[in-house]
Amino acid sequence: MQDQLITPSRATPNDHMANERTFLAWIRTSIGIMGFGFVVVKFSLFTRELASAVTTGQVSHTPGASRIVGILLVVVGALILLLSYLRYEKIKKQLEQGLYYHSSAFNRLITGILILVSILLIIYLMQTR
Repeated sequence: MQDQLITPSRATPNDHMANERTFLAWIRTSIGIMGFGFVVVKFSLFTRELASAVTTGQVSHTPGASRIVGILLVVVGALILLLSYLRYEKIKKQLEQGLYYHSSAFNRLITGILILVSILLIIYLMQTR
């Protein structure tokens, strides 16, 4: 796939609104990923404390590897948020100048990051019981 330069033309309000809708979709995605990371950390801590309380009668505060996984998910969500804002601003400027340049680099970057995180999650899940 090749990136394409679209000839100069006036951007319509619909172009700007489509850019904003795309940005908002990326924000929802990043919030979902960060929320999932938060749940991973908190749920793991809850289950460990519950298991420790049932077996020993005392509460243990050992977060384990799921804390790292949860924090990684929050970091990925924050990274997606930052990158989507930068992309939004870049496209907004291109639309205002009448020189919209379509690029798939952002989609490739986000896909690569999420594939890497997915592989790490799969490895983590295969090692835990």
